[in-house]
This record gives sequence, C-alpha cells and structure tokens, in this order.
Amino acid sequence: MRQRNTVVRAVHDIGTAIWFGGALMGAIGLNGAASEVSDRRERTRVANAGWNRWTPVNAAGVVMNLVGSAGLLAANRGRVAAQRGVAANSLAKAVVTGAALAATVYSRRLGAELDRAGDVPAEGAVKPDEDTPVEIARVQRRLRVMQWVVPGLTGALVVLTSLHGEQQRPAEVLRGVVRGAFSH
Repeated sequence: MRQRNTVVRAVHDIGTAIWFGGALMGAIGLNGAASEVSDRRERTRVANAGWNRWTPVNAAGVVMNLVGSAGLLAANRGRVAAQRGVAANSLAKAVVTGAALAATVYSRRLGAELDRAGDVPAEGAVKPDEDTPVEIARVQRRLRVMQWVVPGLTGALVVLTSLHGEQQRPAEVLRGVVRGAFSH
C-alpha cells in the first residue's frame, strides 16, 4: 500500500521556498534598493531594517525545511536503503542543507555587525564607498558574496528535491530497487 506524505512534503517545500525566495529577493530587491536611498548614511540601516523584519520568517522557513526533511527521510527510509541513487541524493541534500544553514547563520552574523554600526556612509547595503569605515567595508564585502551563496545553496536544494521527486516515479523505483539488489 502506498503512503502519502502530503503534509510533511508541503512543510518541507514551503520552508525551502521561503528560505530560497527570501534570500534571492533580499539580494536583488532589498539590498539592491538600498542604493536608491538618497542619504548614503542611511543605506545600510534601511537594508538592515528589512532584513531584521524578514529574519523571523526566514527562521520559520529554515525550521520547516528541516522538519520536513526529517519527516520525508523517515517516511522514505525503505527507499533510501533499497533504491539505488536515493541514499546518494539524500546525502547530497543533507550536505547542501548543512552548508546553506551555515551560510545563513554566517550571513545573519555579518548583518548584525552592520546593524550595530548604525548609520555609515555606503554606496549600498553591501557596497562600501570611499567613506565607509574599514571594518564595515570588510563586512559589506563578505555580505556581498554571501548574498549569492545562500540562494545558490537553497536553489540547489530545490533541484535535489526535484530529483527526489523524479526518483519516486514507479519506473524509477523499480529500476533503482533492481539495480540496488544486484549491486551488492
């Protein structure tokens, strides 16, 4: 008998969507729009105000992703063990999730450093100018990289989740179980 995991899959997928979508919108929309603030001393503060509002929602998305991932792994443990390729994809997903989580935490720590700095002159949220204090410029340059790392990693999670979905097609399950049985 086939078991449906609609709720746990939805929790996982919505969590991933929040995490990925928020990171991408923040990099393009929020950080990009900060450079439009006329007073260059307010640019980092405005971007940080937006990120501070988003942080609890993002945290909820991350938790949803992790809870959903654990639920899906538990529900599919038989396939993970028996179907060739599923364990490798599950491991890849776990590694990418860990990296995305670490990148998210690091980015938030950098953002908190900018937030504590208050109003500093800058070209944008993650772009220092010639008057930006050296330490703040260093943080901005790191955040400029991290703003793309987080959506890159969470986007990879979307792709790996898509692969898991493809691996659940009946023909793929049969082929993977047969190959798995003869590969030992």
